[in-house]
Amino acid sequence: MNLKEANEKAGPLRLQVFLARSGVASRRRSEAVILQGRVTVNGEIVTLLGTKVEPDSDIRVDGIPVRTEKKRHYLAMNKPPRYLCSSRDPQGRSLALELIPPDITERLYNVGRLDYLSSGLIFFTNDGNFAARISHPGSEIEKEYLIESKVPVPDRVIDDFLAGINIEGETYRARAVERLGRRSLRIVLIEGKNREIRRVFSYFHLSPRLLKRIRIGPVELGTLEEGKTRRLTEGELFQFRKYL
Repeated sequence: MNLKEANEKAGPLRLQVFLARSGVASRRRSEAVILQGRVTVNGEIVTLLGTKVEPDSDIRVDGIPVRTEKKRHYLAMNKPPRYLCSSRDPQGRSLALELIPPDITERLYNVGRLDYLSSGLIFFTNDGNFAARISHPGSEIEKEYLIESKVPVPDRVIDDFLAGINIEGETYRARAVERLGRRSLRIVLIEGKNREIRRVFSYFHLSPRLLKRIRIGPVELGTLEEGKTRRLTEGELFQFRKYL
């Protein structure tokens, strides 16, 4: 069974699973949406995680009907800087979702994040199981970045990042760090904690001029143009099976 067929048989589903499979958001984000009281089932607000629903129930988010989407999408995007990985932004900033080709009518969401100023490879899908597995730290999927600093990077940054740095009770450790120049590094992470590279750089009073993700597991950014998307190949999806 390939990833596109990896769906449970019809029957009662946990509400957050239903929302994830319907392309509302990742499973974790769907849980937050439920807790915020934004979901109704057959006209009743539901805030209890784990509530079972039938596929034909009247399920709405913010009053908008939600339906299970049968067509699955797995996209790679080269996110430009100054695009937000979110479904909405009160400040009106540009959203990476706005770069999804208009012929895709299903609702997609990003798998993991790239912060507002960072660029490079990010996935979009409407497959909640795929998103949950790829995002889980236990999957140990490598994520590779190119970083250019505004000033020369001391050797200590490389040594300490490889050994592990404790910053405000959180340990940050890179799997690999390669110096490409006085101001540039190639960094490979496993967990990809929130703003990990920026926090480490800030700890050493450094600031990246460029932070670009160029690989997630077996998928490389390659020559994909900034702001463009492409579908993951069957070969790439097959390679992700070992993480699922």
